[in-house]
Amino acid sequence: MRLVFAGTPEFARIAFDALRAAGHEIPLVMTQPDRPAGRGLKLTPSPVKQAALDAGIEVAQPRSLRLDGRYPDEAEQARALLQSVAPDVMVVAAYGLILPQWVLDLPRLGCLNIHASLLPRWRGAAPIQRAIEAGDAQTGVTIMQMDQGLDTGDMLLERIVPIGADTNAAMLHDALAQVGGEAIVEALDALAKGGLTPRKQPEAGVTYAAKLDKAESALDCAQPAELLARRVRAFNPVPGASIRLPGLPDPVKVWRAQALDGASAAEPGSVLRADGTGIDIATGQGVLRLLELQKAGGKRQPVDVFVRGWQPA
Repeated sequence: MRLVFAGTPEFARIAFDALRAAGHEIPLVMTQPDRPAGRGLKLTPSPVKQAALDAGIEVAQPRSLRLDGRYPDEAEQARALLQSVAPDVMVVAAYGLILPQWVLDLPRLGCLNIHASLLPRWRGAAPIQRAIEAGDAQTGVTIMQMDQGLDTGDMLLERIVPIGADTNAAMLHDALAQVGGEAIVEALDALAKGGLTPRKQPEAGVTYAAKLDKAESALDCAQPAELLARRVRAFNPVPGASIRLPGLPDPVKVWRAQALDGASAAEPGSVLRADGTGIDIATGQGVLRLLELQKAGGKRQPVDVFVRGWQPA
């Protein structure tokens, strides 16, 4: 098929590579404008842009696609470009811009989205992290026919991915990205043969994956240990989970932790023990054991190394 691909981060780059490997024609890629990154805040292309440039594919980076928005000239240029390409389908994966109706209507077969959840659960911005935080046993990828709603379009294909007890957001991201690339290739093959039947999303079971807020990274020890341990996994690597430990001026980033059985009568946040096996913290329900930490400005350390340079006051 003749495709336009719209995506920005690494999740989308993996799908883009899968579509190229499957032999689809991609004359145009759309991605977010370059952003400052690194210590020098140098303008840096997105993973999708870099992959497209490496493949010699034209790239468009409008700041908006709304013809009546803040950047109507850029939207109009994008429309002219899309019309000239005349795609069969637009494939969208974590693009970052809202598609107005004129975009949804332009491709011959519409716009397909690679969404990292089993819809209608976890519509929205952060489905990977929210699934882990909620303690879901599984998630997956849904290939969806896009409409103007927030992840409300008809479902075309689903693939399930389990969430293990130790799965963090980085691990789940990579697994879902791989499945997403395979699923969109499968969906397009079936679509070309007329073998995909759109299904309305059920009205029951709708949840929204709110965008991650940096303020969520601070662990509230009044919460249950199970929830805190899930948040450590859900926020690894971004925005990261942090906790305050006695004797240290700044919060410490927590990379790995586990919830322990049993209760403690100590004040939530109190250090119950600290040795090479873990730093045990009293919580509102149960005990949270810290296993891998990082001081401000320091390196990630397993707890047996960390405790050598720190002791609770």
